[in-house]
Amino acid sequence: MLEELAVIKTKNKEQKDAIELLTLLIEKWDEDHNTFQDADPIELLRYLMEVNMLKSTDMATLLGISKSLFSDILNYRRGLSKDVIRKLSERFKVSQELFNREYKLKSPVNVHLKDASVMNTRKSLPAA
Repeated sequence: MLEELAVIKTKNKEQKDAIELLTLLIEKWDEDHNTFQDADPIELLRYLMEVNMLKSTDMATLLGISKSLFSDILNYRRGLSKDVIRKLSERFKVSQELFNREYKLKSPVNVHLKDASVMNTRKSLPAA
């Protein structure tokens, strides 16, 4: 309904009031139902890619980065740079703050370890 009113070139007072009211209602609904605030940046990126039917290769090209770097980002091995955050924000028309939140990266050194307790063990080495 808002889109239909927006395309009218010459709007009367009632149409302008309706546009204002609909805009406020939509903003309120978005604010109450926005789940993006809880998602980490990579979950959000995966969701936006799915909704926009974009593949990793499409995103790497769009962001001007290599496919392997983009794969590392999606797999939590590399963080999002300021430039990538800016480009994602522009592409998906969302606030940069959604991508500029802390999230935990997987350390490539410990990726092969499945049990965190293994990381705390000490190995005795024979004296040389």
